[in-house]
Amino acid sequence: MSALVETRTSGAPLLRSRTSMRLVAAAPSLWRVVDPGGRVIGHLQEVAQAGAIRFRARRYSPAARVFRDLGDFWNADDAVECLAFAR
Repeated sequence: MSALVETRTSGAPLLRSRTSMRLVAAAPSLWRVVDPGGRVIGHLQEVAQAGAIRFRARRYSPAARVFRDLGDFWNADDAVECLAFAR
């Protein structure tokens, strides 16, 4: 089990890849990933693990009424890409 720690105070992480997705603040260290059509495709959560920053891709499962973790990534671009391709 990993501890969740607020780690960013200066806004959303910068996406370096050419993506049409955008990040919208949802809570400290948590952003909604929004596609070009305005649909929320998941969440990006910043997590501190072993002294490093990781980015967790999460998607809501309406049938189970829970968020499912899709994976932890070393950069925000990879986490957003996971959400985009796991639709």
